Amino acid sequence: MKCNGSGKGLPELVGPAAFGIKMGVILPGIPVDEMIIERMSELNGEGLVDNGDILCITESVVARSQNNFITLDMVAQEVGEKLGLQKDGSLGVVFPILSRNRFSPILRGLSRAVNSGKVTVQLSFPTDEVGNPILDDEILKELGKGRVDTITMADLQGFDYKHPLTGVNYIEFYQELITGEGAEAEIILSNDPLEILKYEPEGVIAADIHTCESTLSSLREKFSNCISLKDLCCKGEKCSEWGLLGSNLSSGDKLKLLPRDGDSFVERLRKDIENATGKNIHVMIYGDGAYKDPESGIYELADPKTTFGATKELTDRYRDGIKYKFVADSLSEEGKSAEDIERAMERVKKKGGERNCMETEGTTPRQLTDILASLADLVSGSSDAGTPVVLVKNFF
Repeated sequence: MKCNGSGKGLPELVGPAAFGIKMGVILPGIPVDEMIIERMSELNGEGLVDNGDILCITESVVARSQNNFITLDMVAQEVGEKLGLQKDGSLGVVFPILSRNRFSPILRGLSRAVNSGKVTVQLSFPTDEVGNPILDDEILKELGKGRVDTITMADLQGFDYKHPLTGVNYIEFYQELITGEGAEAEIILSNDPLEILKYEPEGVIAADIHTCESTLSSLREKFSNCISLKDLCCKGEKCSEWGLLGSNLSSGDKLKLLPRDGDSFVERLRKDIENATGKNIHVMIYGDGAYKDPESGIYELADPKTTFGATKELTDRYRDGIKYKFVADSLSEEGKSAEDIERAMERVKKKGGERNCMETEGTTPRQLTDILASLADLVSGSSDAGTPVVLVKNFF
C-alpha cells in the first residue's frame, strides 16, 4: 500500500484525519514554539507532515508559555480605577455565565473592588447565554413568573435548584463568593439589562460573552458608567486583546488570560516549521469548540470566539463543498457506472459551485476556523489527554 511522505506516513486511502501530539508539561515561560518545532521535526521524519497540513494549538499552552497570568488584586484595582469606585461603592454585574472555572474567579476580583460595599449580580433566566440552567419551568410555574418578569432572592426562598450536571446552586454559590470578599451580595434574575439600574449601582459591568456589545449599548442609553469584561486587563504587560473574556481559573488568586498577539505567533511559527521541515503548513490557535451538547442543551463556546490567531490562508474562509451523495444519486439515476460517477465527481469538484446551486444543496457553509477549532477541541479534550497540539491532515 502506497504511503505519503518519506517515512511511514498515512496510506493514500485515508481522507481527512486529525491526531493529538503529546507535548509534556508546559510551564510559564517555557518557549512552546520551540517544543512544537521539535515535535513537528520528529513527525516529519516519520513521514507524517505534508504541505497543506493544519497545526492547531490550544490557547492555554500559548498563554501559559507567555506567562499571561494576572491576580485578582489586579482585577479589583482596575475595576476601581475604570469605574471610579471606592471600596464602599456599589457595583452591578449583568448577565454572567454560570461557571466555576470561568466566571467565579472573575466575580471574586470584581467583588474585591468594593469589598466594603455591595455587588448586585443580574442573571438571565431560565438559562445563561450558553444554556446553563439557573432554574426550571416547574419553579417558574410555582412562582407564577414569566420570562419578562424579575425574580429576587426573596422570591426564591425555599427553592434549591441545582445545575443538573454540576450539582451546584449557582445563586448561593455566587452569593457566597461575593460575601467571601467582604461585600454585600444581591442576586436578581431578569432578562432586561436595564433592570440592574433599579438597584442604583455606581458602576456596571456587562459580563456576557457573545452579546456584551448589545448589552452595553442598551445600558449606555440610560447609564454612562459601564464597561464590559473585554475592557478589563486588555492593556499593559499582562493583558489580552479580549480582556477578561475567555480567562480561566488558575492556581490560588490568579487568572490565565487568552494569548497575546496570536496572529503574529502563528505566522512566526509557520515560517519556523517550514525552515525546520521544508513543509508549508497552516497554523492556528484554538479555544473552545463551537458545538452545542444535544443532551444538556449547553453551548460549549465559553470563549468569545473559537480562534485566537490563524495564518492568513485560514481566515475569512468558509468550508462548503459538493454534496457528494446528491451528485452520486443523480448520476446513478442516469445509469452511470461507479467509475463514471467517480470521474464526474472529480470534474465537479474542480469546477466548484455556487453556494445556492443544486450540487451544494444541504451543505451549510461554515467558517473554516470554527470547524477546525471544534475538531481540535474534541480530539485534544480538556482533561488528561496531554495533547494540546493537534495535526489535521487532508482537510482541504
